[in-house]
Amino acid sequence: MNTTLRETNSRIDLLSASLLSRLRRDRSIGRMVLILLVAIAAFSVLSPSVFLTGLNLQNMLLGVAEIGILSIAMMISMVTGGIDLSLVAIANLCAITVSTLYTSSVLGGAGAEQWSPVIILIGLVVGLACGLVNGVLIAYVGVTPILATLGTMQIFNGLAVVWTGGKTLYGSPEALTAFGKTAVAGVPLLFIVFGLVALLVGFILNRSPLGLSLSLEGSNGTAAKFSGIRSTRILMSSYLLTGLLGSLTGIVFIARNPTASADYGASYVLLVIVIAVLGGTNPNGGFATVGGVFLAALTLQVVQSGFTSMRLSAFQYSIAQGVILIGVLVLDCIDWKDVRSRLSIAVRRTDSVAAHDSGSTERK
Repeated sequence: MNTTLRETNSRIDLLSASLLSRLRRDRSIGRMVLILLVAIAAFSVLSPSVFLTGLNLQNMLLGVAEIGILSIAMMISMVTGGIDLSLVAIANLCAITVSTLYTSSVLGGAGAEQWSPVIILIGLVVGLACGLVNGVLIAYVGVTPILATLGTMQIFNGLAVVWTGGKTLYGSPEALTAFGKTAVAGVPLLFIVFGLVALLVGFILNRSPLGLSLSLEGSNGTAAKFSGIRSTRILMSSYLLTGLLGSLTGIVFIARNPTASADYGASYVLLVIVIAVLGGTNPNGGFATVGGVFLAALTLQVVQSGFTSMRLSAFQYSIAQGVILIGVLVLDCIDWKDVRSRLSIAVRRTDSVAAHDSGSTERK
């Protein structure tokens, strides 16, 4: 009897969490659309001669791809209540693998182009292997995600430095470089890849059993357990997926620029966390919105491009990131229903006092 009641309560908790997640997702998307439009309008006025050029707009779409895919990967890890600090290190390790294999003496020369699909596939496998390490540490060993991925980030970075000798590697498959430079109707193919990744992950999170399990694991692990969800399998799946997306970002790195190094994108770790949270991802787990993260990545890319067009420094851009994030979080903490209720009461009291004063005047 107690077990049945407990399972029923768990299912009610899970249903409530799902409905709350949907409401917050809609609010996050609407908020990010507004912020994005405000940013575009502001920089269009402040720097129209540079910001609104076709080249600048295309560069914005090109630059947001790698940041956006990393942000979606970070979102997946955060929706389970975890985090993945090793994403950028995984991306760099993948890019270094691709560049090394392409330029190696074994595959060097014209024959290397024929092996390009295999080389890219090996790069993606490297990301899966890194995700597997994170998943084992978190799901099976029980290490806290932030500490586990902090440790693996150091390991992967160290491997990359030892591998390259701290130098930048040059060379990548020509087909991959050509892909990175190609645009369709002015839209870079890399941005289209970002859009497809967002659609696929959005489908997984919102329409598949895996996505529901990820959200429920993050919102209430105990209730998820009583509902028959295996936490170890879910956590392992999430970090395998983040590892795969990390390695896909590495492919995007080297497609944009045929070089690879251990320290590329050193500032990206904090940036993608900002984007994930700004896009509506709950840092404590339980809900996230791919659409919100997609728009948040675009918004910060617009802000960065706008700052560049106005010749402002990267430090000022960092300040803007923090101001935007804190502003959104503060607005989220405000109980707007309570504010409206208090304002309504204040208005009624003012009207009542005014009516009383008016009546007193008439009697006199």
